[in-house]
Amino acid sequence: MIFIDGVGLGDDNPETNPFSAAHFPTLTKITNGKKWLNSTGKIVSDRAVFIPTDPRLNVAGRPQSATGQAVIITGKNVPLHIGRHYGPKPNVEIRALLDEDNFFTQVVKHNKRAALLEAYPDQWHRGINSGKSLPSSYQYAARSAGLPFFDHDTLKDGNALSGDWTGEGWRTQLGFDDIPVFAPLEAGEQLVKLSRNYDFAFMSHWLTDVIGHKGDLTEAIALLSIFDKVIEGVLKEWHDDEGLVIVTSDHGNIEEITHRRHTENDVPTVIIGNGAEAFAKGLSSLQDYVPRMAKLLLD
Repeated sequence: MIFIDGVGLGDDNPETNPFSAAHFPTLTKITNGKKWLNSTGKIVSDRAVFIPTDPRLNVAGRPQSATGQAVIITGKNVPLHIGRHYGPKPNVEIRALLDEDNFFTQVVKHNKRAALLEAYPDQWHRGINSGKSLPSSYQYAARSAGLPFFDHDTLKDGNALSGDWTGEGWRTQLGFDDIPVFAPLEAGEQLVKLSRNYDFAFMSHWLTDVIGHKGDLTEAIALLSIFDKVIEGVLKEWHDDEGLVIVTSDHGNIEEITHRRHTENDVPTVIIGNGAEAFAKGLSSLQDYVPRMAKLLLD
């Protein structure tokens, strides 16, 4: 599962929507030449199925990260359970639902291998371990399942991936000069190679939400151009008979770049691999991944 934070399907307006303003060749190849917009609809292409997906779940308000991510990883209507969309980090109610059950836990209980593939720097680990910082919902779910968080050494040794895909941020912003740096296409290939060590691998990219809140269209286009090349690398390395790649998001944001807030738009789901059409049948909301993943992997 490739999770891209804060990516929705917006209007065909090049002044506000980077998906409208720029051409992303790999993404549009997935949708048979169409841009990722609120008018695109469900599309079946040679290797993938694209499905507009509901993050609202019949709860009023703008979808938020903590509840949206918790829905993705539990299959429960978490905002309905707690009575509202909530974020960015999970509160006590959401954490209780994640502890009760989540897909990482299900995989582990079936004696299968699962991992959160992103590595985190030492200061992040210190904040989480001290309780001064809260993990996100998908991070909390992985920890609840007893899975480790990867660190600098894991990334340096090539056994994890950077949240910015390439590793460049670890060098330029965090000051680590021993981190491998990938071209975006190579990062996509590396992501697939790492995923082969696990039955269920989860990779998060959160910069899309950061740039959405920042409100810079040029930066949004540049970031999505990197993502486009990452997916090109994924498609190049992935063999469709290996299983499925699922791309999704928790809520919209970057597709309406000017107001810097989350949106109530549908989010994109992309399913790649043999069996994608069967997996996609009837899928319409963020609740629908876990039961399908369980049937595919655990039955």
